[in-house]
Amino acid sequence: MSDPIEAEIFDQLAKRDPGKSICPSEVAKAIAPERWQREMGKVRAVATGLARQGRLVITKKGKPVNPEAFKGVIRLKLPETAPE
Repeated sequence: MSDPIEAEIFDQLAKRDPGKSICPSEVAKAIAPERWQREMGKVRAVATGLARQGRLVITKKGKPVNPEAFKGVIRLKLPETAPE
């Protein structure tokens, strides 16, 4: 992982309990505390790419959303693993 945004997303998710989510602004604030608002577009773009790859789930009001068509307040979480 060479992308610092991608690394921060997964670092923050690793610190959460399984099934818990993070806000993209938490990632932006960790990357650039003084100008985090400017980073939000980049964080959302990286999250969208990760969701397309199946490595991340974007949720809105607790429900997964289509990474190709979402607006508004979102959260990020790891995909649930299928029971074996």
